[in-house]
Amino acid sequence: MALTMNKTEWYSKPVEEVFTRLSTGRSGLTQEEAKKRLGEFGHNELKFKRRSSLVRFLLQFHNSLIYILLVAASVTAGLREWPDTAVILLCVIVNVIIGFIQEGKAEAAIEALKKMIVSESTVVRDGQKKVIPSRELVPGDLVLLESGNRVPADLRLFDIKNFSTDESILTGESVPVNKSVEPVRGENLPSSEQRCIAFSGTFIARGQAQAVVINTGEKTEFGKIAGLMKQTRKIATPLTRKIADFTRFLVIAVVIIAAINFILGIIFKYTPAYSFLASVSLAVAAIPEMLPAIVVAILALASVSMAKRNALIRKLPAAETLGCATVICSDKTGTLTKSQMTVINIYAGNRDYRLKGAGYEPKGDFILREKAVNPADEPAEFMETLKAGYLCNHAELNGDKGRYNIVGDSTEGALVVSAAKAGLMERSDMIDEIPFEPEQRYMATLHNAGDKNVIYVKGSPETLLDICQNQLVEGSAASLNKEGILSKAKDMAEDALRVLAMAYKFVPKDKTALGQEDIKELTFLGLQGMIDPPREEVIEAVKNCNKAGIKVVMMTGDHVQTAKAIARQIGIAKEDDAVLTGEELSRMSDEDLYAAVEKVSVYARIAPDHKLRITLQLQKRGHVVAVTGDGVNDAPALKAADIGIAMGITGTEVSKEASDMVLADDNFASIVAAVEEGRHAWKNFQKAVLYTLPTNGGQALLVMGAILAAPFIPLFKVRLPLEPIHILWVNLADSIFLTMPLMMEPKEKDLLKSPPRSQKERIANPLFFVRVGLVSLVMALTGFAVYYHFGNPAVPSRDALRLTQAQTAAFIAVQFLHLGFLATARSIHNSAFTLNPFSNKWVIIGMVITLLNAFSIVYIPFFQSLFRTSSFPAAWWPVIILALFPGFVAVEIEKLLRKPGNAP
Repeated sequence: MALTMNKTEWYSKPVEEVFTRLSTGRSGLTQEEAKKRLGEFGHNELKFKRRSSLVRFLLQFHNSLIYILLVAASVTAGLREWPDTAVILLCVIVNVIIGFIQEGKAEAAIEALKKMIVSESTVVRDGQKKVIPSRELVPGDLVLLESGNRVPADLRLFDIKNFSTDESILTGESVPVNKSVEPVRGENLPSSEQRCIAFSGTFIARGQAQAVVINTGEKTEFGKIAGLMKQTRKIATPLTRKIADFTRFLVIAVVIIAAINFILGIIFKYTPAYSFLASVSLAVAAIPEMLPAIVVAILALASVSMAKRNALIRKLPAAETLGCATVICSDKTGTLTKSQMTVINIYAGNRDYRLKGAGYEPKGDFILREKAVNPADEPAEFMETLKAGYLCNHAELNGDKGRYNIVGDSTEGALVVSAAKAGLMERSDMIDEIPFEPEQRYMATLHNAGDKNVIYVKGSPETLLDICQNQLVEGSAASLNKEGILSKAKDMAEDALRVLAMAYKFVPKDKTALGQEDIKELTFLGLQGMIDPPREEVIEAVKNCNKAGIKVVMMTGDHVQTAKAIARQIGIAKEDDAVLTGEELSRMSDEDLYAAVEKVSVYARIAPDHKLRITLQLQKRGHVVAVTGDGVNDAPALKAADIGIAMGITGTEVSKEASDMVLADDNFASIVAAVEEGRHAWKNFQKAVLYTLPTNGGQALLVMGAILAAPFIPLFKVRLPLEPIHILWVNLADSIFLTMPLMMEPKEKDLLKSPPRSQKERIANPLFFVRVGLVSLVMALTGFAVYYHFGNPAVPSRDALRLTQAQTAAFIAVQFLHLGFLATARSIHNSAFTLNPFSNKWVIIGMVITLLNAFSIVYIPFFQSLFRTSSFPAAWWPVIILALFPGFVAVEIEKLLRKPGNAP
C-alpha cells in the first residue's frame, strides 16, 4: 500500500491530494482498515532496546585505570596486606558505580523522549468520534485537536479555528506558531516553516483543528530525532582520552621495569623468589593506586564550584572538558536572549520613541530625542497606541519584586508590559472580539468608552493600513501617510523587530457585537516593535570568550534578520559576516560544510539534523565543541558534542538527559564562568599528577636501585629500604592528606586570558618527565642515604632491630621529603616564595596530619606492629628532618632555570 510521500510533498500538496495518497477521506478510516494498517506500519511509538543493567555494570571494568587497580589489589592480596587490598578494591567499586550511574543517565534520554508521546487521542473511525490509545494511530487516521492537548503524531491540518501550536520543544523558538491549512511552497523547509503540519509531541497553544495522520512512530520528526540519538555515540572527553593514553603508557612502563628488575635479580644471583618479591614491590611502588580517586575528587570539586555558579554537572568528566572548549555553539532564545519579548520601539504621530528596560518587569523610561518623557504628557496617539496593544489582548502580567511572568502569548505579553510601563494597569471589560486568524492577519476587540464604544485593532502593518482612512497626529485626525508608516515598519523589521500596527474606531453605544464588516475606516494610531532582547551579561561573556580563544557560534531556528541582529549586538558576528540558513545547509555536502564551519558564526532557520552536522564537522576540524540546547530538537547535537549543555528552566527532560551539564539559570554567562572553573580543574589536576607521580617514581627507583646496588652494598642484600606496606601507605596517605588538599588550591589569575590548551597536549609532556624524573631521583637518593647511614652498621651483626629502625627512618624521611615538595608543588611554574603560605588552609592541615601520622608510626605500638616499624633514637631526628629540603630545593632550582614569563 503506497501511503507515503516525501517530506516536501506532505506540506506542499493540496490536502485533497494528501487524502488520496493516504486512501482516506473526511469521514476517517474504517475500524477494519485501521487494524490492517496497524499490522503493516506498527504501533505509534519509539522503539529503543536498553542494555541490561548487568551488561552496563560489567562494561565499567573495561578501563585501563581499573586494570591497574585490580593488578595492585592482586599484588597486595598475594602479600597478605588485607587492609591495602580492601582500600584498593573500594576505589575500584567507587569508580565502577560512578560510571554505571552516568551511563544509565545517558540512556535515559531516549526513555524521556518516549514519555512525550500522548497516551490517548480522539479520532474519527467509521464516521464516529472515538478515543483510542495513541499507540494505535495509523497513517490516514483523522484526529481531532483542541487547546491544551499534545499532538499525538505528525499531522496534516485540513480544518482549523484560531489554531496555533507551541513548537519550542522541537524548534527551540518560544513564540507559538499560527497554523494554516494552505499548502506551503518550498523544498526541504525547516519544521518551523511547515505551517500546515502539526508535529508529534508539540503543544496546542490555542484553538481547534482536524487533521490527518501522515507519519507515526519513528517516522515522525520526534522519531527521527530518537534515531539520530541512537546513531550518535558519545565521544570520549579530552580528559578521559588523556588519562587513557597515560595509563596505557604507565602500564607498559611498569611491566617493562618490573620485568627488567626480575631479570637483573637473577643475573645478580638472587633467588627467583627474592627477585620476584622485589619486582612485585617495585610494581606496587610504581602503580598510582589512588589516581582514579584523585581524578574523581578533582572533578567532583570542580562540579561543586560550577554548581555555585549555576552550572550543574551531570557527568563528571564534563567539569574539566568545558575548560578546553574551543567552540561554544549556543541556542539563541533564552540563552543568549532573555526569552521575554520586549517592546523597544514605538512609532506614533510621526514620532519615534525608544523604550528602556528589558524583559517583563514593568519598569523603564520612554525616550524621545535622547530625553526621557512622561507618557501622560505626550500627544493622545501615543497613549492610545499603548492602550490598543493593552486592551486588544488576552495576556496577563503576574508577579512582583523583580519576578514577573506572562500568562498567555509572549507577543501579547510584550504589549501588556509596554502599557504597564506607562501606568496602564486597568482594563475595561471586553464586550466582543474577532480572534486573530492567519488569513485575516489582525485581532479586534470591542470596549466601553463612556457614551460610546470603541473598537481596538492590532495586526500586521500592511493589513491595517489597507483598512485605515486616516491617522491620529497631535490628538487630531490627519491624512494617512501610508508610505511613511510602511517605511518605518520596514526599518523596524530590518532591525529584527516584530512589528504590530494599532488602530481604533469609535462606534455607537448600542454596538455590542463585532463582525468583519465593522473592521474598516479605522484611524491608525501607531506601531510597536518588539524583540527578544539579549541578556545584558552575555555581551561581556562573549568578550571573555574571545579573549580566551573560544569561538561562539549561534545556532537558531529563528529568522535570518533576527539572528543577524542579535549576533551583531552581542559581538558574535560583524555587519558583513555571512549567515548560513537551514535551506542552504540542506543543499551542502559534508565536505562543503567542513569548509564553511570555520568561517560561519551564525546559523538561522536550522533543523535538528543541521545542528548535529555542524557539531560533527567542527569536531572533525579538531575543535572541542560545547553545544547548548533546550528542546527535543537539540538532543542529538547535545549527545554528540564534547560537552552538551541543557537549560535548567526551559529545557525539556529529553535535552537534560542527553546533556553533560545543566544551566540552572539558562544564562550563557554561566557557561563562561564554568569554562573558568574547568580550566582551574585542569590546572589542579596537573598539579596533583606532578605531585603524585614522583611519589611512585621515587619509591620504584628506590627499590630498583637497591636491587642494582646490592652486589656492591651488602645492606641491600639483607633488606630493602622500604617494605611493601610502607610503599602502599605512602601512596595512600599522600593521596588523602597531601594531594587532596593540593586540589583545593585557589584559582589563579587570568585563566580566561589564554587560549584553550591543545588536544594534542599530553599528561606525560616534557615538563612531566623532567619534574617526575628529578623528584624521583632526589627522593630515591634521600631514602638511600638515610637507610644506608643508619642501617649499614647493623650489617655485620645482622641486628634485626637496627635494620627495622633504619627502614623506619627511611620511611619517615621519604614522607618528610614529600612535605617539602608539596610546598613548591602548589604552583607548576611559579616559585613557592611568590605564593601566600596561608591561602590554602587545607595544605597546612594536611601537613599537620602527616606529621602526626609520622610520629604515630614511630612511637605507637599498634602502628609499629601494623607498619613493621620501630622507634629509633632521638638523635636520628635532625638527619631525618633535613629530608624536608632536597625535593623543595631541587624543584625551585628547576623552576628558576626554566624560561621566565610562563603563566602559573
